[in-house]
Amino acid sequence: MTADHTAETRWVHRRGELARDGWESVVDASLPGCSHTTLRVAELGPGERLDLGPAGTERLVVPLAGSFEVEHEDGAAPPSVSTLAGRRSVFDGPTDVLYLSCSTTGTVRGEGRVAVAGSPTSEWHPSRIVRSDEVPVELRGAGRSSRQVHDLGTPAVLEAARLIVCEVITPAGNWSSYPPHKHDESVPGHETRLEEIYYFESAPERDPQQAVAGADAPDPAAAFGLFSTSSSPAGAIEIDARVRSGDIALVPYGYHGPAVAAPGYDLYYLNVMAGPGPERAWLISDDPAHAWVRRGWLAEPVDPRLPFLAPSPEGPRP
Repeated sequence: MTADHTAETRWVHRRGELARDGWESVVDASLPGCSHTTLRVAELGPGERLDLGPAGTERLVVPLAGSFEVEHEDGAAPPSVSTLAGRRSVFDGPTDVLYLSCSTTGTVRGEGRVAVAGSPTSEWHPSRIVRSDEVPVELRGAGRSSRQVHDLGTPAVLEAARLIVCEVITPAGNWSSYPPHKHDESVPGHETRLEEIYYFESAPERDPQQAVAGADAPDPAAAFGLFSTSSSPAGAIEIDARVRSGDIALVPYGYHGPAVAAPGYDLYYLNVMAGPGPERAWLISDDPAHAWVRRGWLAEPVDPRLPFLAPSPEGPRP
């Protein structure tokens, strides 16, 4: 077994490799580098439901495709049901999400794909729904480094103990998580220590001008992107991997990025972050060898293909 293959199997997990208890993927403390973050992903059919697991973890329920109901019970409070309207796909703008406190148990049911991000904690914050129209949509970078960020569960949007969750859409041919950056040590006011999970999806690019029909139409299952990490003083890590829908990368430390959408294929990833420090904040340090690229964004416009939003009733997305 080569060193590269060893590194990939430790930090990159293919769709279904982490299946457990009816979930397609389960990331928790049983895996190296996951002391503070958890993730569950499933595809549910009509009538199916899954248990969210025991209390002791704050969670964010994120519909990836489809709509869901979550039955939940918070300690001695009466049971309740929260309905998440969801979306057609991860490339159709933000979604409703549900934050569940660390004392909550429950089940999720619906039809489609759902992710449940989490962080073990005993610090209680109230459960609540964040509706899609409350989710800030940011356009970051410029030119071929343009990407779209949905702040589903960031400190500016959601009160929580440790958990920070966002999602990123990278149009075909663009780079994101770039320049490479890290958040693996505590430097007050400059950098916070956060481990991170990346969950990926990819699809043929949605620009109708690039649409191909007939025998030459792209196979959605062939869609892919690329993801890279490198070591930092906090630890040795190396990922140079092709990623497809359902794949997961673990980043406990090190410089991470770029995440590259291959030409012809849009790339999505869900970021789950948490750490041991007292400050719940995403503060990063760029790789000093590549930090200069940010200066070039000042002279470039944002990619005109952004933002990616839900299709209108009148026709395809612009």
